[in-house]
Amino acid sequence: MRIGRATFGRYQRRRLARVRKAAMAAFRLLPAPVRRAAVHAGAPSYTVGAVAVLRRPDGCLLLVDQRHSDGWALPGGLLSRGESAVAAVVREVREEVGVDLDPATLPVPYAVVTAPVRRVDVVFVVDVGADVVARQEDDAEVKRIGWYSLDALPSLSRPTGDILRAIGVLPAR
Repeated sequence: MRIGRATFGRYQRRRLARVRKAAMAAFRLLPAPVRRAAVHAGAPSYTVGAVAVLRRPDGCLLLVDQRHSDGWALPGGLLSRGESAVAAVVREVREEVGVDLDPATLPVPYAVVTAPVRRVDVVFVVDVGADVVARQEDDAEVKRIGWYSLDALPSLSRPTGDILRAIGVLPAR
């Protein structure tokens, strides 16, 4: 009986492999827009954001209290269509807290994937000087900003807590 199952399993795998090869060959013949539409229809979609962990030499982090969410958050936001993560984080940080980041000096970012909510955050940890001046730039989106030490953080938004844990700034739960 065992030999029969093993033989049947090999037969199924070979047949499946032939079907997959034929399907891929057929897929390749489709026009590119149709292939892209098929991939988009079958693939999960994620929102992609770019955020900055701005950290002073004393270890304090810059956080924003946003009008559209509960809890304090990292400066940043969603990428616009066709925008790179670097361009998005530079734009968002300037718009929210008035700090100009130099794209050429940004570190290699972390990618934090939160699959249950289908979110990807590109996280840039940027060490800034003690003299950096942050100011609330966007009254419509940001209620207030502040520098906080890790031992005196305000109530964080869930995504911010997830990000800071994922990159090791906060301990895992």
